[in-house]
Amino acid sequence: MKPLPLFLTDKLERANQNKKENKAFLDRLKKKKPKDLDQQFQELHEDAFEEIDCLDCGNCCKTTSPIFHQKDIERLSKHFKMRPAEFVTKYLVEDDEHDFVFPAAPCPFLGDDNYCIAYEARPNACREYPHTDRRKMHQILNLTFINTLVCPAVSDIVEQIKINYANR
Repeated sequence: MKPLPLFLTDKLERANQNKKENKAFLDRLKKKKPKDLDQQFQELHEDAFEEIDCLDCGNCCKTTSPIFHQKDIERLSKHFKMRPAEFVTKYLVEDDEHDFVFPAAPCPFLGDDNYCIAYEARPNACREYPHTDRRKMHQILNLTFINTLVCPAVSDIVEQIKINYANR
């Protein structure tokens, strides 16, 4: 599997070092619900992904499992020319919250070059990841915190958000 470039590893290490600070900051932000939060995230999301190419990283696919909804299962089973029940049996388990997920990381569809062999049929959670360009960001700041530890781009976005809101 393709290793993370040093500059991306550094971003994840920074997020890990700032874990408590980031959690406290995002908790405060969640309570405040700033009106321009979505716009801030959207702009910083675009900036971060001008610098970071997901194919250089793939850490999300290497470390976490998306949640599979029924539509995801149907789309992927069709992609792999299998019945949905067969797809579930072969690739998924039900977690403690009764969601379907991969039993272990990395994603079985992740190639050595960080390309997804099921990219066109990938689950919705993968399509939307890292969820930093959506509306109502205040509702998912707990998830955003978790994603700072997985995605170097999210780490950068949160660091910049902290700077932007420091004087407010």
